[in-house]
Amino acid sequence: MPALATRLSRTRTAATVSQTIKARALTEAGHDVIQLTIGEPDFHSPRHAIDAAYEAALAGDTKYPPQDGSKALKLAVQAKFKRDRGLDYALDEITVSNGGKQALYNAMMATLDDGDEVVIPAPYWGAYGLMVQVAGATPVYVTCPQNNGFKLRPEDLDAAITPKTKLLLLNLPNNPTGAACTREELAAIADVMRKHPNVWIISDDMYEHLVYDGFEYTTIAQVAPDLRERIVTISGVSKSYAMTGWRVGFAAGPKELIRGMTLMQGHATAGVSAPGQAAAVAALNGPQEIVTEMRDIYRRRRDMVVDALNLMPGISCHRPEGAFYVFPNIAGTIGRTTAGGKLIETDQDFAAALLDEAHVALVHGAAFGMSPYLRISYATDDDSLARAMTRMAEFVAGLH
Repeated sequence: MPALATRLSRTRTAATVSQTIKARALTEAGHDVIQLTIGEPDFHSPRHAIDAAYEAALAGDTKYPPQDGSKALKLAVQAKFKRDRGLDYALDEITVSNGGKQALYNAMMATLDDGDEVVIPAPYWGAYGLMVQVAGATPVYVTCPQNNGFKLRPEDLDAAITPKTKLLLLNLPNNPTGAACTREELAAIADVMRKHPNVWIISDDMYEHLVYDGFEYTTIAQVAPDLRERIVTISGVSKSYAMTGWRVGFAAGPKELIRGMTLMQGHATAGVSAPGQAAAVAALNGPQEIVTEMRDIYRRRRDMVVDALNLMPGISCHRPEGAFYVFPNIAGTIGRTTAGGKLIETDQDFAAALLDEAHVALVHGAAFGMSPYLRISYATDDDSLARAMTRMAEFVAGLH
C-alpha cells in the first residue's frame, strides 16, 4: 500500500467528536444518554430562511455559485457588519465559505508558512490548533486564567509573540468558557498588537450575538480601526440563527487576504450551496427577533446550569458573559472515587465516569487546553438540562 501523507500525523479526531461518538454508542445500546457535548442550537432554523431556500431552488438557483459568494449574500453581509458593528467593507473585502470553520481554515492557509507560530489564547476550541498544524505552523497557547475571567492578559500576549509569530487568533465570546472582552480589554490587546506590525489577527465572532446581562459586544476591528488592514473578522449564521447544517459562514478583511482566502477555497470546495446562500440572505436581512428570543432562553439556561453546578461539592463554576457553554472547575473532585469504583485523577476520568455511570456526556477541559475543568453545552432543551444536572449532582454526591 502506498504511504499516506505525513500531515495526517499532525491531526486527530476532536474530543467533542469522540465523546459524541461514545454517547451515541451507549444510546444505540439502549441507554438514556443526555448529550451536552456539541455546540449546536436546539432550535429550528427560521421559517423565512427555509422558505427562501425553497423558493430559490424552485426558481432554478441550483447552479454553481460564485466562489466568494453570491452578490445578494455579500450585500447582506456588508449590511450586517454596518448594522451590528459600524464597520464598512467593500464587496471585494467579503467572502462566503462553507461554514465559519472553512473561513478560518482558508485564512490560515492564506497566511501561514512552515515554521510560523500562531498565538492562541487558552482555553481554546480544539480545531484551531489542529488547523494551524495542518498548515505547517506551530500553535503557541497562552493561558487565560479563571481569576482573570478566562480573558487574555496583554502582558501574557506580548510575552508570547516572537519573530516567528504570524497570527493571533481571538475567539470572543469564547468556546469553551463563554468569556467576552469589554471594549477597554480589547483596546489593551490592540495596544500590544501595534508593537508587532507583522502579525495578522483573526477574530472569530461566531457567538457575537449570544451575550447576556446587558454586555455590549465589540470586535477588535471596531476598537482598533488603525489595525483593520491586519484583521479578518469571521462570523456566520450557524449559532445566531440556529442554521448549523446550512454551512454558511463569511469573513471580512483586507482585499488581498480575502482574495487569497477565496483562492484557497476554490481549490477545496469552491462556492457555497446556492439555496443555502439564499437562506442566509433571508436570515441576515429578515426580522431579528429570533436572535433575541434564543438569547433570552440561553441566558435562563446558563443561570440554571451555573446555579446547579455551584451547589455540587468540589465544583465551582464561573458565570460567563456569552456563548452557550459553561466551564466549571472540578478540582475538588480530583483524587476521589466514584460509586462505581473509578478513581478520578483527571478531568478526562471525570467525564468518562460520568458518561459510563450517569449517562451524561460532556467534554473534559484538557481537550480545550485547561484542567481540571469540563465544558458543558447548554444548547439543549430545559428538561434535558435539568435531568443532566440532577444526574451529575447524584454522581458527585456519590464520590468518596
